Parts: sequence; C-alpha cells; structure tokens
Amino acid sequence: MVTTAPPDAPAGRGARRVLASPAAAVRQVTRSAATTPGRLSVIAAGLVLLTVLTGIVGALALQEKQTTIDNLIEHREPLAAAAQQLYRSLSDADATAASAFLAGGVEPDPRYEIDIAQAGAALAKASSDVGGDPEAEAQVQQLNQQLPVYTALVETARTYDRQGFPVGAAYLREASGLMAEKILPAAERLYQKDFDRLGAEQDEARAFPWVTVGLTLLLLAALIAAQMYLTRKTNRLINVGLFAATVAVLLGLVWATVALLIESANVADGQRNGSDQVEVLVNARIVTLKLRADETLTLVARGDGPEYEEDFQKLKAQVEGDSEANLLVRAKNLASSQQVADEVQAAKDNTDAYLRAHQRVRELDDNGDYKAAVELATKENVPDGSATAFRQLDQNLISALNAGRQEFLDQTLTSRQALTALVPGFVVLLLIAAAGIVLGITQRLREYR
Repeated sequence: MVTTAPPDAPAGRGARRVLASPAAAVRQVTRSAATTPGRLSVIAAGLVLLTVLTGIVGALALQEKQTTIDNLIEHREPLAAAAQQLYRSLSDADATAASAFLAGGVEPDPRYEIDIAQAGAALAKASSDVGGDPEAEAQVQQLNQQLPVYTALVETARTYDRQGFPVGAAYLREASGLMAEKILPAAERLYQKDFDRLGAEQDEARAFPWVTVGLTLLLLAALIAAQMYLTRKTNRLINVGLFAATVAVLLGLVWATVALLIESANVADGQRNGSDQVEVLVNARIVTLKLRADETLTLVARGDGPEYEEDFQKLKAQVEGDSEANLLVRAKNLASSQQVADEVQAAKDNTDAYLRAHQRVRELDDNGDYKAAVELATKENVPDGSATAFRQLDQNLISALNAGRQEFLDQTLTSRQALTALVPGFVVLLLIAAAGIVLGITQRLREYR
C-alpha cells in the first residue's frame, strides 16, 4: 500500500518556504519603498549597482581599446610589412636570377641568395598569425610548397648554363613562370589579407564606445535626479556625498571622451598618412617589380616570349602619366610631409626614366643587337640603363615606404599615449562615486532614526 505525506510534512513545508521566499522579499521591498527611508535605500542600491555596472563595462571597453592599439603597433603592422617584404624579396630574387643568367653569370648572384633568405624569414613572420583563416593558410601552404621547387629550377637552369646547354634558358623560364603564376600571386594575396586585418583593427581602434558613454550619461542623470529628489524631501540644496559622486562621474566622462577623441583622431591620421599611403606605394612597387620581371623574361626568351612584353605594356599604364590613374601620383597626393612627397616624386621621375630605358632595350633587341640590349637591361653601372633606373626607383619607393610606416607608428604611439592611465583612473573615479553615493544616502537615513 502506497502512503502519501500529510500536507504539513517537513518536506512540503520546506518547499513552500523556498518558493514563497522570493515573493516575500518582493513584498518586503515594496512595503519598505512606501516609506521615505525605504525609498532612499532603494535609490542607494540602484545607484551603486549602476555605478558598478558602468565601471565594469567601461573598464573592459577601454582596456580592449588599449589592447587593440598595442596589437596594431607590435603585431598587426609588422606582419603586413613582412608580407610586403616577402613579395619584394621573391620578385627581386626572380629578376636577379634572370639578370645574372642574361649576363652570363654561372655562379649564384649574392643578391639572389640574400633575397631568398629574406623571403624565407619574411614568410615565417608573415605566416605566424594565419591560424583559423583558411584563405591565409592556403597561401602560406602554396608558398611553402612552391618556393623550394622554384629554387631547384633556378639551380638546374644554372647548372645547364654552366655546361653550355641552351636548355638552361627553358628551365629559367619555367622557374619564372612558376614565380609569376603561383608564388607571387600567393604572396600578394597574403599581403592583402594582412593589410585588410590591419585596416579592420584600425577601424576597431577608432570606434567610439557608445555603450560605456551611454551608461555613464545614464548614471550622471540618475545622480542628478537623486539629488533633486533629496532636495525636495529635505529642503537641503546639496548632498555632499552625491555631489562628490556626480563630480567624479563627470570627470570620468570628460576624461574618457577627450582621451578617446584624441586617440581616434591620431589613429585616423596614422591610417590616412601612414598605412593608406603605404598601401598605394606597395601597389606601385608590385607593379614596377612585375615590369622588371617582364623585361628580363622577354630577353631570356630571345624572341619567343611576346606575352611578357604585352604584359609590360598593360602594366605600365599604372605608373606612367600625371593623372590619378598613376599610383605614384596618388601616393604623392597622400604624402604627409614634403620629404615623403619628394621621395615619391623621385620615384616617379626614375620610373619615367626606367620606361624610356626599357623602350631603348626593346629597340636594340628588335633590331638584332641582343648583346647591347642585355647590357642596357642588366648592367647597373650604365648611366641610362634600365637596371640603373629601376634600382634607383626601387630605393625611392623603399624610402617612401619607410617614411609611411614611421608616420603610422608615430601617430599610433600618440594615440596610445592618450589612453595612458585611463582604465585605472576611470575605475578609481567610479569607486569614489560609489563611496559618495553610500555616504550621501547613509547621512540622510540617519536622520530618520
């Protein structure tokens, strides 16, 4: 036979007591709020809770802002620079290998070896933060797989050339084809990925923490409303505790707003005068490196590579002329100083000189003077040669790029300085506000005892 517990069994009474306790608490608070001391206690509790919430949300938001800026300086921008250096080293290595082959060098050019070593170091750095990004991981995998194949093909070409076999040129063309079709596009996509991440974090650093500001304004309004209520109830104009809390919150709001506006303005300057300008300069440099590769490969092909010259003619439109279509003109318009503008102008002048020298190279080659064409294209001691002009324009671009990177660093460091001590200062001011609320309300409650 199954028995049931009587209504007043201990277990039943305990369950009802637990269920009834929240309702009893609500009734008690309601009855308490009907009296002036009760209302003051509710106001104090609400203000303290709002202050704590504002302090926690504000501290987290401001700390995240500071962390983002630190990451921009120490991690994100150096990775983008490493990816850009990776492209430059790979492209220069290919052009150097082709130039050495054209000049009849059978031993490795020291610059080629340096470029390959620099490319390896840049790849290691640029790929250090691709985890979880399938597209970036694919580019890194492509580079890791194809770069050893490329260097092996170059070495094979050099070996055959050393033995006097013309097949060496075919191997060099295959190596350069691999570089142009797979390796450099992967490096360019990896750079673009890193640059996009840099821009995204700059946008994040510039974003205004509206939630924190909104909570602070709400807290300020609540403090003012509480003081107005106390003035009506007590006929006293100022409550020292609540007034001190209001001043503390107002100071925190003003400090945070001014610091964040300065921080945002400097990040914007660093983006406009630094990273955005660097992006245009990098694109210009990529174009000039492709032009140089097309020029040397046309000579290596010895009449069997018209596609390289066709690609040259298509690409040069991006770095010639005086319109905004010219990347160098665009970069000069973005220059943040006369020094940078002068470097970009020098790069533009040397680019024009390079294009004129290339035209002479093509005329010599087309007219059958292959040896003179090769000398003009490969010898850097020839005053009007394309190799000389290209090396000079590349140095100009390097100087302009370094200046752009420095501008980014200077402005972003200034933005970080604007946030100095803001997080602990904001928290301390909110703690002062909480203490002022408790003291101010407690003082009034004592009058009812």
